[in-house]
Amino acid sequence: MRRVLITGASKGIGRAVADRLADAGHQPIGLARTAPPDFPGPFYPVDLADRAATAAALEQIVTDGAVDAVVNNAGFARFGTIGEIDLDDLYSTYDLNVRAAVQVVQAVLQGMRAAGWGRIVIVSSLTTLGTPERTPYAAAKAALETCTRIWAKELASTGITVNAVAPGPTETEMYRERSPVGSEREGRLLQNIPMGRVGAPREIAHAICSLLDEDAGYITGQIVRVDGGGSVSG
Repeated sequence: MRRVLITGASKGIGRAVADRLADAGHQPIGLARTAPPDFPGPFYPVDLADRAATAAALEQIVTDGAVDAVVNNAGFARFGTIGEIDLDDLYSTYDLNVRAAVQVVQAVLQGMRAAGWGRIVIVSSLTTLGTPERTPYAAAKAALETCTRIWAKELASTGITVNAVAPGPTETEMYRERSPVGSEREGRLLQNIPMGRVGAPREIAHAICSLLDEDAGYITGQIVRVDGGGSVSG
């Protein structure tokens, strides 16, 4: 049994990962602002935007037991064109997406190195390929993709792999806030997806969990796009 720390674990992709891991006999450890009543493992409620509270929660997590793998899934998005971006939104988006991921990995890295085994998966986004009105979010996710490649090289000799999964449009709360069912916006998005539909959280979770597998030890530094063919269309 592996203990897997998942940020943003209360809903959407993070929750789908937790359920899939639990079904496979592993122990998901949740980290998010609000603990759902039926989470299938230990849960540590914390706002990842609060650096001190995050540090305290991470200290408790590693005290409670070794963490074998991390899924950095927590995300925060603000939208707008280059002429509309609020700099505070830019900083807060970067902080929650990038700083929090670095803080989480640093907290568990010593234990992984000592064990000679570890898996780190970062949830990125298809917006890194260039989606209008997404500068803060896409820039933060692009930074995480670069971190993925750097950390993979730094940790390759330690038994720790580092990969990213970049979903296309996925049926989550964040997606639906911007693209209601049947809206003109969703129609435009679907035109660029050869499969003609958005993804389900469980489908993204499948890709993430495959990179956590025991036999995924020769896969590192990769950005896996799960997008219904959207990134190769046209």
